[in-house]
Amino acid sequence: MSNKVNNITTKRFVIRKSLIGTNTVITFTTKKGKSVTYNHDEVYNKNKERFESMNCFQKYKSYTNSNNIPTFCR
Repeated sequence: MSNKVNNITTKRFVIRKSLIGTNTVITFTTKKGKSVTYNHDEVYNKNKERFESMNCFQKYKSYTNSNNIPTFCR
C-alpha cells in the first residue's frame, strides 16, 4: 500500500468529494497574501457532518472559500 502524499496548490480553500481518501495536502494563498497549508482529509473528517449538510456540497460535491480558511476549520 502506498502512503504517497498528493500536493495541490490552489487559489482558494477547497474540500471536494473526489479528494476524500486521497491523502492530499492543499496549499493556497489568502487574499491578504498569507500561505495556508492543510490536510484535506483531516479537515473533511473533523467537519464531515457540516460539509455533508451544505447545499453546495450536495449539489456540486465541493465547498470552496476564496478569501480564507473557514473559521470552523481553523
